[in-house]
Amino acid sequence: MKGRVIVLDEIAGRKAAALVVDGALEELLIDPEDDTPLPGAIYRAVADRPMKGMGGMFVKLPQGSGFLRQTDGLAPGQRIIVQVTGPAEPGKALPVTTRLLFKGRLAIVTPGAPGLNISRKIRDEGLRAELQAIADAAMEGSAHGLILRSACEEAEGDEIAAEVAELRELADAVTSDLDGGPELLLEGASAHDTAWRDWEAAEEVVTGGFARLGVLEMIDGLLAPRVDLPGGGHMMIEPTRALVAVDVNTGGDTSPAASLKVNIAAARDLPRQLRLRGLGGQVVVDFAPIPKRDRSILDQVMKAAFKGEGEANLPGWTTLGLYELTRKRDRLVLKAVTE
Repeated sequence: MKGRVIVLDEIAGRKAAALVVDGALEELLIDPEDDTPLPGAIYRAVADRPMKGMGGMFVKLPQGSGFLRQTDGLAPGQRIIVQVTGPAEPGKALPVTTRLLFKGRLAIVTPGAPGLNISRKIRDEGLRAELQAIADAAMEGSAHGLILRSACEEAEGDEIAAEVAELRELADAVTSDLDGGPELLLEGASAHDTAWRDWEAAEEVVTGGFARLGVLEMIDGLLAPRVDLPGGGHMMIEPTRALVAVDVNTGGDTSPAASLKVNIAAARDLPRQLRLRGLGGQVVVDFAPIPKRDRSILDQVMKAAFKGEGEANLPGWTTLGLYELTRKRDRLVLKAVTE
């Protein structure tokens, strides 16, 4: 299977979307259970009680509690508009933020974050000037900010302006709706909607092709801890309650050259593995033994690999020779979704 293929299907009655690039699974989204908010859902909430030791505040939602990582300017009982930023871990409140994003395929309207920005992936200066003019006209008189996405490169000006106007109107309506108790104001995006909105254009979009295209087998492979690497090495990815442990092994060849080679292969594939498995939080990697002088090489490989992974922090090596990083939990754990 060559090129980029988006596959839309269902798993256990839930909408699911997969992005397969040259036969390898690069992205996977599966909707949560029916009573769980979808990513990006927006609520009218009521500030509850601050948790200063945790650096945030609990808020009341229609179905329970959310946790907001801010307290400045907020008082108990105050009505606020919040957006779901990720899945709730078992026994914990739903993570939310007041930094709202109204996303479309071509644009993102950002209340409370003024400014007009164009995706850096669009490099043609003439096109950027045209898009700037569209943005200026579409957002004239608005206090909201705007981001024009890379998909604008292939879109007509009228199409862009229409979507921006729709998103702006939606943002105006939702952000001003502060009367009443906790209430869902805007549904989040399903796996199918997110694939259409956020994934770059593909050569083919297939409906109902998980089994036929081997996606189910790829998902089964992600449920096992072992990941085979080129050259006979492998890594084991095992989540615990406190962290995700990753152990990299060379196999039969334990020479320094083999260790560095398998470590580089593991570092390059690790972001994809964590993303597809829905793993985040603290991650500790026990790379195969290498001389300290070679650690700088791995540092560069890790930084390059995680560059496009959103909220990831790479503190690096510990005194025991382990590599630490953190990654935002942005989706449900795959094992929990497929059980």
